[in-house]
Amino acid sequence: MPIMIEAIRAGLAERANPAKAPEMQRYMKSDMPFYGVQKPARVQLAREVLEPLERDAWFATVRALWHEATYREERYMALAVLADRRYRDYRDLDALPLYEELIVDGAWWDFVDEIACGPLGALLPEVAPVLREWSTDEDLWKRRSSIIAQVRRKAETDFALMTACIEPNRGDREFFIRKAIGWALRSYAWVEPDAVRAYCDTHELAPLSRREALKNIGE
Repeated sequence: MPIMIEAIRAGLAERANPAKAPEMQRYMKSDMPFYGVQKPARVQLAREVLEPLERDAWFATVRALWHEATYREERYMALAVLADRRYRDYRDLDALPLYEELIVDGAWWDFVDEIACGPLGALLPEVAPVLREWSTDEDLWKRRSSIIAQVRRKAETDFALMTACIEPNRGDREFFIRKAIGWALRSYAWVEPDAVRAYCDTHELAPLSRREALKNIGE
């Protein structure tokens, strides 16, 4: 396991682009510096160095890359390990505390959305009670996660669950919550536009949320 971690760190350092790094850091409003390694290069690195791991080693690798990171791309690679197909059997309800840990600690959309829309959403329907609980949590990133967890589920979306998670947040003035509401509704509008239009007509939404929800189907 340490060998794989060192290979990831070395691979990022080798691919560093100092010209890109400041721009990436500014865009992400990150206190943590960047190497300047963009996503295609990180995907290629993952293909080259990720290897089979036992369950405990998988947890330990994700946490080590995340908590010991000195560059933001190390955390992106932690998420790559988290979501890699080699470890799909480990992404069960027992992994939920890890997801929560990374969401709360990450506390920014680039980390949170990757977890919420991927491994977290994939736990549905079993994780539905947790999402309902998170929808009223003090932590805005857990609330955002509860709202957007289904954006990739298309026809498998539990619309009642989605709206239940939206409901306690409709009046929230936080940009990332309003945007999440619109994104979640817009994603379902590809499947059931009439249901989304009806929801928007019968519920008071922030202008941003409504605009995003109806972006692809109109009023």
